[in-house]
Amino acid sequence: MKLYNTLTRQKEEFIPIDGNNVKMYVCGPTVYNLMHIGNARSQVNFDAIRRYLIYKSYNVTYVLNFTDVDDKIINKANAEGVSSNEIAERYIAEVFTDADNLNDLRADINPRATEVIDEIIDMVQTLTDKGFAYAVDGSVFFDTTKFDGYCKLSGKNIDDLNAGARIEIDNEKRNPTDFVLWKPAKPGEPFWASPWGNGRPGWHIECSVMAKKYLGETIDIHGGGDDLTFPHHENEIAQSEAANGKPFAKHWLHNGMINVDNVKMSKSAGNFFLLREIAEKFTYDEIRFFILSAHYRSPLNFSDTLLSAAKSSFDRIRNCADKLKRIIESGNGSSSMEVPADYREMFIAAMDDDFNTANAITAIFELVKFINTRENTTALDAEKLFNELVSLCDILGLRLENSSQNAAQIDEDLVNSLIEKRIEAKKNKDFAEADRLRGELSDIGVEIKDTREGTVWTQKN
Repeated sequence: MKLYNTLTRQKEEFIPIDGNNVKMYVCGPTVYNLMHIGNARSQVNFDAIRRYLIYKSYNVTYVLNFTDVDDKIINKANAEGVSSNEIAERYIAEVFTDADNLNDLRADINPRATEVIDEIIDMVQTLTDKGFAYAVDGSVFFDTTKFDGYCKLSGKNIDDLNAGARIEIDNEKRNPTDFVLWKPAKPGEPFWASPWGNGRPGWHIECSVMAKKYLGETIDIHGGGDDLTFPHHENEIAQSEAANGKPFAKHWLHNGMINVDNVKMSKSAGNFFLLREIAEKFTYDEIRFFILSAHYRSPLNFSDTLLSAAKSSFDRIRNCADKLKRIIESGNGSSSMEVPADYREMFIAAMDDDFNTANAITAIFELVKFINTRENTTALDAEKLFNELVSLCDILGLRLENSSQNAAQIDEDLVNSLIEKRIEAKKNKDFAEADRLRGELSDIGVEIKDTREGTVWTQKN
């Protein structure tokens, strides 16, 4: 199995540090709002990667953190007249709700920045003692000129950055690229006592500390969105390796960004979408399928049209599963086949090549094509094919039954009754009545399709 390493800019054979055990850390959200589609992409991509590693028999320890102290959280808390902790608790619960609906497996550990304040202070002190950090009026900064490998992840030129390109100058800093490890308390903010006075941690230090506390000084995989490569992940490397004297992460994985109608998604551009807004039109399972239909490192273009196309594609897989279930329920015939291994081999080859979920889904469609073009499938054969289809989809966390939280309940007895009446009308060549019954089914949220196995119905969104 090979994966692309942002640090080395090439695909590398994946060999865990500790035998079959994989230590994986992914940067989670800052919890001040509901999850947006960009958050969802990162969490779904890395959930699929984790699922595949488990499928390959690795013992994965998966850590996804929450940033629960931050300017955005503090500003929202002050605006609402509540504590920062109340804001954080509210939106952590909402993250779990959305992640569960997306069928993400819960992380083994979901640490929070406020839970590791003592460890953060210890690491900042270590960096100061080693000469990598310096204190100024209650702030502590990391001196990027003291760390030889700074910018090795992003490939940026530190001289250009120090010349002021895209860097906000701070008079307290020795160098423009230096970054804050500890900041002094301001009125109306939460704070903790430290050797440098009351204050709170900078953003970057928390991930270095949480990764070390829960996974050790060197981890196998560190993941996150491409927008975190610089400065967040660059700064994590500098802090961790300066403090610990060891490589921080063996493999760095970054998912691509979301574009909306070919324009980068951002609040300032007015093309920013919360996951809940999208879930009013599409199910969470369809959103997950849409995300996994692209390679995790590629930019993903988002629009209603593209999501509708993804829904139609996913329907092909779900309809195939429904067809197999009906054959299984018929109980007809004995087994006469073994499921060809080609489709699983194609799936594994795709996932072994840098977790290429897009090509893995292509392998699933090849299996669907095989199933749909096969004649005289018996119930036992259908069961074998159904199990294979579900198994491959399950590796990616794709559920084949409609699990939408917003799907209306359908009266199946009514649907079956209307379908039987329509079949009878067609036998009597009363096509006007058949069309009327089709319309009645549509009105209650049911789409029908006439196949060789009979009339198939699916629920509309």
